[in-house]
Amino acid sequence: MIHKGTAYQITGPKGAPVVVLVHGLGLNSAVWQWLVPVLARFRVITYDLIGHGQSAPPSGQPGLADLSRQLADLLDGLDIAQAAIVGFSLGGMVARRFAQDHPSRTLALVILNSPYRRGPEAQAAIEARVAQSEAFGPAATVEAALVRWYTDKARATRPDLMELTRSWVLANDPKVYPRLYRVLAMGVDEISAPHPALACPTLVMTAEDDHGNSPDMSRAIAAEIAGSRLVILQGLRHMALVEDPDAVNGPVQAFLTEVLG
Repeated sequence: MIHKGTAYQITGPKGAPVVVLVHGLGLNSAVWQWLVPVLARFRVITYDLIGHGQSAPPSGQPGLADLSRQLADLLDGLDIAQAAIVGFSLGGMVARRFAQDHPSRTLALVILNSPYRRGPEAQAAIEARVAQSEAFGPAATVEAALVRWYTDKARATRPDLMELTRSWVLANDPKVYPRLYRVLAMGVDEISAPHPALACPTLVMTAEDDHGNSPDMSRAIAAEIAGSRLVILQGLRHMALVEDPDAVNGPVQAFLTEVLG
């Protein structure tokens, strides 16, 4: 289904609490295929971010505010007043920006493998990857991304996951992908130490070996949200939700069941 250029899907019983899943950079709503069945008691919305999957591309350089607005417009179009927002990586940034922009509409947050303010070296590295993608498209960065995203064991034993992930990234328009990559690289400051602080029930989770979205980053995010919960998954990297879905799905399902009823 399409609403104002946004491709989306809805599953689950009508009238149940709404949970929206927001994917990461270069991916699409298919990344949630392992989590959606676990959330069958909820009304679950998955959608493709601007410039991803089947959603329309941006007209210029988008910012986090545009991605937050896309989500708000989708909820408006579906006549949904409030929802819990689950965001992965860039999607976690979108979720936090949405919660800043629309606190009364945000029932709860789940922030998965999402960045906080980077040090100079890490910031220089991600800006270099943006420049690579601008010059050569997503193909220039995808193989190095697989190394950052998956454990050595997964890369050696799960060629199916490597090919699936590669196909998601390579499906992106080479002219559009760098614009969204720039949001991931440059948008963190506007959601760090927000005023007023976020106040909704929140679960923050990352993986022990996700160096771009590190445990220290997740600790910093959680420290800014009163009463938030922190989970650090051992022995996994960025794409824990794909490599080991049960490790992610269990805490997410338990949290949402508790806070949404």
